[in-house]
Amino acid sequence: MAASREAVKKAVQQVRPILSVNHEEARKRALNLYKAWYRQIPYIVMDYDIPKSIQQCRAKLREEFMRHRNITDIRVIDMLVIKGQMELKESVEIWKQKGHIMRYWKESQDPKPTDFLSKFIQGIN
Repeated sequence: MAASREAVKKAVQQVRPILSVNHEEARKRALNLYKAWYRQIPYIVMDYDIPKSIQQCRAKLREEFMRHRNITDIRVIDMLVIKGQMELKESVEIWKQKGHIMRYWKESQDPKPTDFLSKFIQGIN
């Protein structure tokens, strides 16, 4: 049992980092991404003419970052930062459409119906 733990620790230590070498560097990258999004939100609201205020957009930004606050793996943090940078570039360059921006406010999963009538209306057997 102890030998398998040692093998796992050795394998984990040999994984190459994507961008960040330690947690502090990954944290700085995430904070820089947050600041970049925070600064661009007024322009995104104006360019896309979305029916949300700047304060609502900043609250959603904070919510999205807080959703991932418990992640400790440096590689996962780096991948999320890379994806966030791509999303920011797409939003700033206006490569997205209004519907893509508004999708951030859509609930990720609709609750499944529990009673017979709701299931019948949605066509669920």
